[in-house]
Amino acid sequence: MLSDLTYQPLNLYSNYRDAALATPDTPIILDQLLPAFPTLGYETTYELSHQEILQRAYQLAQMGVKAGDKIVLYKSPKFDTYLLAVAASYLAAVPVMVSYHLPYETIEVFVDRLEQPYILFDEETEEKMALVSNLSPEKKLSVRDLLLQPAVPVAQATLDLDEIAYMTHTSGTTGIPKLICHSANSMGWRTKWQKTIFTKIAELKLVAFHISPVHSRFNIGISSLMAMGFPMMPLAKATRAHLVRMLKQYPPIALETHPNNFVQWTQVARDYPEAFSSIRYYHSTFDAINNQTMATFLTATKQPEPIFLQVYGQSECGPMILKAHTLDSLKDSNARDMGVGLEELTKARIADADGQPLPENTDGHIHFLSKGRALTYYKEDTRFTENVYDEWWDSGDWGMIDEHGHLFLKDRQVDLIDTINSTLAIEDYLLDQLPFLEEVVIVRGKDNSPQPIIAVSPTHEMNWEAWWEQVHNLPRLNEPIIRKFEEIPHTATMKVQRLQIEKELKES
Repeated sequence: MLSDLTYQPLNLYSNYRDAALATPDTPIILDQLLPAFPTLGYETTYELSHQEILQRAYQLAQMGVKAGDKIVLYKSPKFDTYLLAVAASYLAAVPVMVSYHLPYETIEVFVDRLEQPYILFDEETEEKMALVSNLSPEKKLSVRDLLLQPAVPVAQATLDLDEIAYMTHTSGTTGIPKLICHSANSMGWRTKWQKTIFTKIAELKLVAFHISPVHSRFNIGISSLMAMGFPMMPLAKATRAHLVRMLKQYPPIALETHPNNFVQWTQVARDYPEAFSSIRYYHSTFDAINNQTMATFLTATKQPEPIFLQVYGQSECGPMILKAHTLDSLKDSNARDMGVGLEELTKARIADADGQPLPENTDGHIHFLSKGRALTYYKEDTRFTENVYDEWWDSGDWGMIDEHGHLFLKDRQVDLIDTINSTLAIEDYLLDQLPFLEEVVIVRGKDNSPQPIIAVSPTHEMNWEAWWEQVHNLPRLNEPIIRKFEEIPHTATMKVQRLQIEKELKES
């Protein structure tokens, strides 16, 4: 295994090319055919995909894309979204990674903010693109038209290491998403963090993941895996039968997804533990996760000493705080305990509303210190700097740090409820104690009282007796509202849109 952990800035294309040169035959397993890369099929390699990336880069150049241009990738959530970003980076264009979930009205805001970018779309988003009225027609690029262009070779172009080279967006849980700007240098620190984690994986075996390709995590994970020569299996679909089929056909050593996907998959792991038997390393992306969910997956595997790595972070700063769990450690682990920073790369502190540090065991604003911090929000620099306290970043989360230096996440600052110390802790508790539940969300009801929204697992029925038995000793909660999981609004990374739920409750 490559284990060179010296700092290196990240150029998306150069990293991909170097990986293809170093380990050309390393497999990439796909669960769906890729609209923008139809010749790759379901199984390809670093080098074969690299050659196709070059073809797309040349074809993008034919369509007018050049160094410094912004190109919004607004398409189906498949692996080719990332491959197209790599192709754009060959031209020194700036990929802007946008969720296909976003409505055309949001895209129009982005068009104005980015000042007439190119937008590359496919069949998944073409109806919404047709409604975008403020973008010049020649800037609307379809994947179909891209594939029809001649592939006339052009030379690679590069940007300065501190220039904006890549953009992602915030989850949009509080309104129009902000566009987060990353440079080769800021992304380089994040890959150093990630490669440090990947050195803990004992063997260069298949790594599977189901992550939104527009999440900042996706790029850092892919770039780091490829730099170290890992076989990869990006999963575009997350349905029960599909997940079981893919994991059985291509048994991975590691699996990563968003915490809410793990929660949704717990019943799959109980019903089909054999699908998870090869997995020794689980990894949750950028958010807290409850103990029982982690225990379910650690129980399903047949591997010795399996680990569930909980990672807490934010797109503006990257992966930050981590805690490794085993079945033994989960027995007395507080699920609100996120763990500690990684070496000298990431740290956390607690501060008051003015940015002044608070003592241990005191609730307050969670601040992050990350060498991989983003540059700004594009065209919204004031909104970015409002969260900056010298080298520290106010995450928007609320918690405390104990006497052992462990960070405890309690809530988002905007989600605080007066009568509850931590809605997240109650949600964790109920998910741990009531296996028939697929989701628990506590938001502010019409009178600002705590309102649970719950989804029952499709393989179970609601057990009211068990519910009231578990909640009678908790702070007072309203009678729960039952919804189907898919009726609970989520972002592309499966974060619950709590403010959207509150808005719906107030309007009902």
